[in-house]
Amino acid sequence: QVQLVESGGGLVQAGGSLKLSCVVSGRTFSSYAMGWFRQAPGKEREFVAALSRSGGRRYYVDSVKGRFTISRDNAKNTVYLQMDSLKPEDTAIYYCAADRDQPMGVTVRRYEYDYWGQGTQVTVSS
Repeated sequence: QVQLVESGGGLVQAGGSLKLSCVVSGRTFSSYAMGWFRQAPGKEREFVAALSRSGGRRYYVDSVKGRFTISRDNAKNTVYLQMDSLKPEDTAIYYCAADRDQPMGVTVRRYEYDYWGQGTQVTVSS
């Protein structure tokens, strides 16, 4: 049973920063491609960022490029999302996800991820 637990969300002013963490249980974390998604009230869950097993490949949705950075520490079974220059439109619940079998290195497709965390709330005030 693989569990993902996010933390680090909170309330910040526009232009501020937050760093989200996601700790993954088990002994096979290094074999997973990882991703972050977000969901605002009344909207569908959308892709934010992803990285490969080794951390060598990264991909971001256009709206966060240059502001967000995804990274991982395989020794700690943890993936991070550093968020800088936050905007009110970044307000959402952020979810961490793991993909066991990703032949392309990274994926933006929600249905390809196998495990999901419970989410952490990020609120950006104007």
